[in-house]
This record gives sequence, C-alpha cells and structure tokens, in this order.
Amino acid sequence: MSQRQVLQVFEQYQKARTQFVQMVAELATRPQNIETLQNAGVMALLRPLLLDVVPTIQQTAALALGRLANYKDDLAEAVVKGDILPQLVYSLAEQNRFYKKAAAFVLRAVGKHSPQLAQAVVDCGALDTLVICLEDFDPGVKEAAAWALGCIARHNAELSQAVVDAGAVPPLVLCIQEPEIALKRIAVSALSDTATHSPELAQTVVDAGVIAHLAQMILNPDAKLKRQVLSALSQIAKHSVDLAEMVVEAEIFPVVLTCLKDKDEYVKKNACTLIREIAKHTPELSQLIVNAGGVAAVIDCIGSCKGNIRLPGIMLLGYVAAHSENLAMAVIISKGVPQLSLCLSEEPEDHIKAAAAWALGHIGRHTPEHARAVAVTNTLPVLLSLYMSTESSEDLQMKSKKAIKNILQKCTYLPALEPFLYDAPPNILKHVVGQFSKVLPHDSKARRLFVTSGGLKKVQEIKAEPGSLLQEYINSINNCYPEEIVRYYSPGYSETLLQRVDSYQPLTN
Repeated sequence: MSQRQVLQVFEQYQKARTQFVQMVAELATRPQNIETLQNAGVMALLRPLLLDVVPTIQQTAALALGRLANYKDDLAEAVVKGDILPQLVYSLAEQNRFYKKAAAFVLRAVGKHSPQLAQAVVDCGALDTLVICLEDFDPGVKEAAAWALGCIARHNAELSQAVVDAGAVPPLVLCIQEPEIALKRIAVSALSDTATHSPELAQTVVDAGVIAHLAQMILNPDAKLKRQVLSALSQIAKHSVDLAEMVVEAEIFPVVLTCLKDKDEYVKKNACTLIREIAKHTPELSQLIVNAGGVAAVIDCIGSCKGNIRLPGIMLLGYVAAHSENLAMAVIISKGVPQLSLCLSEEPEDHIKAAAAWALGHIGRHTPEHARAVAVTNTLPVLLSLYMSTESSEDLQMKSKKAIKNILQKCTYLPALEPFLYDAPPNILKHVVGQFSKVLPHDSKARRLFVTSGGLKKVQEIKAEPGSLLQEYINSINNCYPEEIVRYYSPGYSETLLQRVDSYQPLTN
C-alpha cells in the first residue's frame, strides 16, 4: 500500500469521525432522538472522541455529550459513571476556547439536575478550573463557566459554599462589569444563586462589592438583565435587616419603582419581590417604601397584571399592613383594599386567593376603621364562601378563616356583619354575635335597625350551649331591649299567643 493510500485511509477515518460526532450533536438537539441514541450506546462511543487528535472532533463530541446530559438526569448520571468528568476537567485547563465552552457546557448540563450530580462535578475538581475560566480572555468562555458555577450553587448552601471557597465570587463581580450583556446576565444570575441560601453566603457576595454594581444596572434597557439584577438584590435583601438596609442604602428608591411599569412582566414581578423582601423586615423599612411612593406604585402594578406576576405585590401589601395601624392605613389610602378584593374574586389560582385573603386580614385587624375599610368592599362574604367551599385548598380555607376572624373582631360596621347571622358556621357566628353585643348597647339607632331588619329575631333562633361565650353574647344583646320585645321575637311566641287566644274568654254584656 502506497503512502498516498495510507493517508487516504486516515483522511477517510477522520472524515467518518467528524461526520459521526456532527450527526450525533445534531440529532441530540431533538428530544425524540434522545432515547434511540441512548439505546445505541452513544455515550461510550463519544467518550474516546473527547481525546481525539483533531480539536474540532473533541469539541463536537463534548457538545454532543452536553446536549445529551442536558436532556435528562439518567444521561447525566451516565456521564458521571463513564468517568468522563475528570477527562473534561483536565482538558478544560489545556484546550482552546471552543473546547472550553463545550466542556463547561457539559459540566453545567450534568450539575443542573440534582445536588448529587452537582456534587459529582465538584468532586472531580471542576470548580477551580471553572474559576480560572472566569478570567479567560474570551467572553464566551467566561459566560459558560459562570453558568456552570451558577447551576452548581443553585442547589443548596453546601454546594454554594464550595463555589465561594473556590474563589468564584470576585471574578463573577468582575464579569458583571464586562460590556457583553449575555455575560452580565449569567454572572448576575450565578451571584444570585450563590446568595440565596443563607445570610452568610449573601454577606460574602455583598463583601465583594456587588450591590453598587447591581444598583447601577436597574435601569439597563435589557429586560432579561433587569430580571436577574432585581432577583439578585432580592436574594440579598431577604436574609436580614442589615442586608436589606445595605440594598436600600445603594439608593435603589425611587429608581426601582420605574420597573413596576416595565413592559416585561417578569421585571415587574421581580421588582415587587425586591420591595417585598425589604418591607417584610421592619416598620421603618416599610415606612421608607411608603414615603417613596412604593405602596401606591405596587397597587397600580397589581392592577396591570394577572396571575403569579401579582403574587409578590399582594404579599408586600400584607407585610406592610401587618407592621402597624398607620402603615395599614397607608395601604387603605392608596386604594389597596379594592385591588386585593378584586384579586380575591377574579384570580383562579387558590394560592393567589390565599395571599389576598392573608393581606386583607392584616389590613382589617387593627381598628374598627381598618375593619370597616375592608368590610365596605363586600369582601367578607367572598372570604366566607372561600372558607366554606369544599373546592378551596386547605391553605385557602385556613387563611380565609383567619382573615374573617381578624376583621370581625374589630368590625363595628353592622350592615356588613348582619348577613353573617344567616350564613356563618358556628365558629364564625360566635365572633359576629360578639361584635353586635359590643355595638348595640351604645347605639340606639343600630338597636332599632337590628329589630326591623330581622337581626334580633335571628339571634333568638341561635341555639347556644348554656354558659357558653355565645350565650353570654346573646344575653348582652337581649339586655339591650325590653323583655316583651325579646319575647315577641323568640321562637314559639306566636304559638303562645294563639294558645292565649284559644283560652281567652270574651267579656259578655
């Protein structure tokens, strides 16, 4: 065989390998092909090609493995069991930028599925190499490395701490200062995933100086970057008063309120989440948000969107109102109650209704004035029907019940209470009758109206255990009226009158 023929054989072999990895990489982009590829044993065939002498074959083999591992966890496990990870990590430090991107993609594809698979990536020494890649000249390599680190950190505090210990935070903070938008997004997301698990991890991220850089990016025109920036600030602020105050001190107000009017729904949601995570900590932080116009802006935002996008805003109103009666009144003045009532009535999802019920309960629980502000929107009957409905989730029933009790115990607005005399179950009825027993002794007009509306008659029909709290409330109401009026409206009184008619002997001349 001539030298030329030998070279042709090698060329054909190289061409066949190239075609094979390219075809597998292409087939792996379509979900319907994955199982067939897996059954054909493609993972074992790709592994030796990671060490191929031809760089493009190495890169394409890594890309194909990444696509397969990305699709489902058992394929990612096959990558781990096939001892492919150490090979990738070794090559990651040695190879060109194209291979580095493909190898980082495989590490991300494996690590994203579960804490166990992410730990396998850590155990093969990938973190140190990925951190080195964050300092690579090529933005694409930095992005691939940052994404892999974020997928590992996302799972739990231990993995996040491993990412921190590998020294990933300072270079990630440098990455968010790079001009490339895609790199900024991924780096911010990785920092957010690192900060989410504990105050200590969040503090590590903050100590690297990230807050000031994030605050400057709140008004970036790129919606996806804004989503990540707002999310990262939320993950920091949620942990403690000190961290929330550090976020506020970066002068995010009133700038962040412009995000509540953004065209992107998730920018709105994440902005509401950030404000909620700050407001929940103290009355002072909530007051700062009120003073900045944050509560009114969130109420407008709730009105402009639907579904889960509304949820953080609904919860924010509950947190603000829970702190004090003045803050609850600020929610009322900003017309928060009608908006929450609307959410309670029109949202199909139980968890959103439950959040609205919870928030309304916190608004109405402070004083009779607060309770009346909720009651006049006709919210109480809606809460009662949600509590009594067998179709409501357990959480919605519990939150509706608690909200009703919170509001009823302060409510002196009798027109809103009276329907409950007819519809409420015994455990709610007790609170309704209790409120009447507090109001009627001091209001003659209300006492008259209570008779003419049929309320007094209904109270006489209630069967209460002798000596119970409910019986005491009924006695208090009855003591507000002459004895003959109470007797007149008591069950069976008409029969007693008829018996007297039957036994009455008319006077004769």
